Amino acid sequence: MFQIHPTLDADTVLLGTLPLCQVRLSRDSQFPWLILVPMRADITEVHQLDSDDRMQLMEESCTIAAMLEQHTQADKINVAAIGNVVSQLHIHHVARFQTDPCWPKPIWGQLPMQPYDPATLSQTVDGWHQHLCQLVEFERA
Repeated sequence: MFQIHPTLDADTVLLGTLPLCQVRLSRDSQFPWLILVPMRADITEVHQLDSDDRMQLMEESCTIAAMLEQHTQADKINVAAIGNVVSQLHIHHVARFQTDPCWPKPIWGQLPMQPYDPATLSQTVDGWHQHLCQLVEFERA
C-alpha cells in the first residue's frame, strides 16, 4: 500500500494527483518547485516501476516541467530524482533563473530553507491549482 514518506509529507504540500503521481509543492519559497511522487509502494528507483508506469511517469514529468516553464518563464527547468535523504521515489521539478541566489549551482545544500508565510503559501497553492486544474487528468487535493 502506498504511503507518503513522513519527510516528504512535512516538506511539501499536496496539491492533488495525476494518474500515477501525487503533485506536491515544496515548502521552500525560494524557488518554484513541484515534486511528483509515484503512488506505488516500496519504490525507490525509476527502473523499479513497470514499463507502463515508467512511461506514465515520463508523461507526467514532462507535463509538469512544461507547465512550470510556461508559467514561470524560467531560464531552466531542473528535473531530478536524487533520493539520498528520502529514498521513496520522488522527482523534483525546479524552475531556475539566472538571477536566483544559487545560479548556476544546484539548489541542494546551498541555502537554508525559507518557508512560505501562511498567506503567500495559500496564494501559491491556489495559483498552482489553477494551472494544474487545466490538466485533464488532475484531481485537486
